[in-house]
Amino acid sequence: MPKTWMIAEYLRPVAQWRIDRAEPRDEGRNARAAIGLLDAAAYLAALDDGDPAVARLSAAGCFTVERFDPGPEGAAIVRDWHYESVTGGPADLLAALADAAERARASDAAPAGGRLAARSGAGRGPSLPRPRVG
Repeated sequence: MPKTWMIAEYLRPVAQWRIDRAEPRDEGRNARAAIGLLDAAAYLAALDDGDPAVARLSAAGCFTVERFDPGPEGAAIVRDWHYESVTGGPADLLAALADAAERARASDAAPAGGRLAARSGAGRGPSLPRPRVG
């Protein structure tokens, strides 16, 4: 499955979650967020895997077998996309996800505890795989 499709498949359930949360009191925010996510999913489904932002996400380790995982910061970006305001389009969402993934990768590469941990050999220990969903 193309990586762009994996990202689109990640966005669609979040859009459905926003649709399910829509109510008159939210002044259209959930519906607007859902439309923004569905627009991004359609954009991604038509995008080539050679896009620089997709390559950045791949290099940051966001793709596993048939699944896209944006990490915690990326998940928050998707969850909040277009909820408060409509700034940015699908390419901006993709770039924001790539930026977040690169930040997460850089922080994972940095030794825990700064210089003390580096000198003492203390670290995070073995990383455990994320549980499968679905």
